[in-house]
Amino acid sequence: MRRFLPALLIIAACSSPDTVFEEGDWPVYGGDANNTHYVTLDQISPENVHQLEVAWTYDTGDAFEGSEMQNNPIIIDGIMWATTPKIKVISLNAATGELRWSFDPNAGNESSPRFRHRGIIVTHDRVIFNYRNRLYALNKDTGEPFPDFGTNGWVDLREGLGRPVESISVSASSPGVVFGDLLIMGSSMSESLPSAPGDIRAYNIYTGELTWSFHTIPHPGEFGYDTWPPDAWQVAGGANAWSGLSLDRERGIVFAATGSPSYDFYGANRVGDNLFGNSILALDARTGERIWHFQGIRHDLWDRDFPAPPALVTVQRDGKAVPAIAQITKTGHVFVLHRETGEPLFPIEEVPMPGPVLPGEWTAPTQPFPVRPPPVARQTLTRDELTTRTPEAAASALATFEAFSVTHAWDPPDTTGIILYPGTDGGGEWGGPAYDPETGLLYMNSNEQGWLLKLVKPSDESLYNARCASCHGADRAGTGMGPSLLDIAQRSNREKITDQIRNGSGTMPAFATIISRREIEDIVTFLETGIDASAEKVGSTPFDLPYRTSVIDIFQDHEGYPGNMTPWGTLNAIDLNEGTIRWSIPFGFYPELAEQGLTDTGTDNYGGAIVTKNGLLIIAATTYDNRIRAYDKLTGELLWEAELPAAGNATPSTYIVGGKQYIVIAAGGGKNGAPSGGTYVAFALPD
Repeated sequence: MRRFLPALLIIAACSSPDTVFEEGDWPVYGGDANNTHYVTLDQISPENVHQLEVAWTYDTGDAFEGSEMQNNPIIIDGIMWATTPKIKVISLNAATGELRWSFDPNAGNESSPRFRHRGIIVTHDRVIFNYRNRLYALNKDTGEPFPDFGTNGWVDLREGLGRPVESISVSASSPGVVFGDLLIMGSSMSESLPSAPGDIRAYNIYTGELTWSFHTIPHPGEFGYDTWPPDAWQVAGGANAWSGLSLDRERGIVFAATGSPSYDFYGANRVGDNLFGNSILALDARTGERIWHFQGIRHDLWDRDFPAPPALVTVQRDGKAVPAIAQITKTGHVFVLHRETGEPLFPIEEVPMPGPVLPGEWTAPTQPFPVRPPPVARQTLTRDELTTRTPEAAASALATFEAFSVTHAWDPPDTTGIILYPGTDGGGEWGGPAYDPETGLLYMNSNEQGWLLKLVKPSDESLYNARCASCHGADRAGTGMGPSLLDIAQRSNREKITDQIRNGSGTMPAFATIISRREIEDIVTFLETGIDASAEKVGSTPFDLPYRTSVIDIFQDHEGYPGNMTPWGTLNAIDLNEGTIRWSIPFGFYPELAEQGLTDTGTDNYGGAIVTKNGLLIIAATTYDNRIRAYDKLTGELLWEAELPAAGNATPSTYIVGGKQYIVIAAGGGKNGAPSGGTYVAFALPD
């Protein structure tokens, strides 16, 4: 572990926040700045939770094919703020679901394709949210932009990164945190090249002025610069805190968990450990100066980002309360570190790793793994662990297994193909864990599916294959990284497709300065007609690599179910004091398989849980059964469930209005082929 401690660790309390919240509010993303999803509200209890019924619904009317709605609503003083699948901001009466106002950043124009958005920030007078590269500040009572915030009411997130703004795509799928008058936030960008650097930045919440930046790809003279090639700070991208941040307000420390550097699966152009990719960062919230860091994966080649911000917890050691952070991972592990120093609170083992395969590639000799707690996801995939659902499914999975190389769980990607297990959506996900300070239990939902990954040389490929196929597939039918483009000409028009390619969107890079206008036109023609109009090979730029992704998708059998044995998703209670797993259960089901008697398969799941002091664990998250559930937090016993209009791939919020406690969930669906929705559903006990 590399870490750095300044001469004086800043632990002074910060200035008071502008807004005073009541106990019945859900004032920030995840419930509190600690990201523990813990509440003391007790009107809904283990004894009466089975009586919950729908109190109100609000249909945004914004759902479209493939759309998602992963928002965790904010509720303060009886008012709810949230976003829709098309990223409109809405304000509702939290007791009735009645619309108060709506703000459309598209100004009535048809929105561009799907964008995953998980939360907003509400202060004493404003709502701060982003739409793609635009960071807005709205009047929280009217929805009108503040004209003195940034330029004409918004800040361009592409600015201040040291790259031409027209060449990069930057957004923020998760909200930041507010410390005094600072908005501190991470960002989302392309996972291919070209990509923006993942700087963590602090803006003045009133003016939008950039106050400080922390370079996650170090510049010359900065700590960690020697873990990259000399020019990486000018051309490399990613290493970004896309999942949000946590804040220790008393100590004045902001915590971030970063993702992998771009490009995800080939790193010959970024030889070295690549700090601060795949790292936990503790920064001085006032200045952005590093207090400590811990790198969980060196030179990531598998897209194994830290998927959620650290949970700020307190654990017991030798009868004493110790401030700590708990960091979940895509491999199903949990790192437990001292909050003030970054020292591990359980042993960490350095495990030898396979060496590089492709020319020019480099791999880290070892990777760190916590000895305790044990991982909640299986770590290997063998022939004996393939699906046995039906003989046909078993044969299909075996054929795929034999076509791809499975020799070591951490084999680097190659041109034969490997199976990542757990996959890039494996283990913990962006919803993050819930933590119960009463018991020391951390609750983590986990995915257990393999992903297929294969690289090819792009030298003789068409422009489409060289620039687009890695995300959308050589057959244009889509992959786990991008939607199908087979009918794009029917769903959109030439002008919009061209604009999308030029300017990028979400995780899609902007190509305007990388390929010529004629080449963009050729790609659009190919998407419209299937005719490859390009006769020239892609030119050489600093972003061209000798390999690209030809396959990146879920490992499935012939009927589209996971190719490994069940469970395909689990819900787990982890004792952070002892470093043990208290209980683990299959989580979710496929309705059509349940009709055949297969009820405990588990499914992939996205979104987090909330845990209550009086004994409940409440979570939706499962992709295909459209359920929200309440469990006994000590045993995992199911106490209540209700069906939603679409999957609740989001974290619920709970709050009190007029003396009544509500639970609200965004039912947006849309993950991995599931139907899309756009409804907020609130539950409460009967009067």
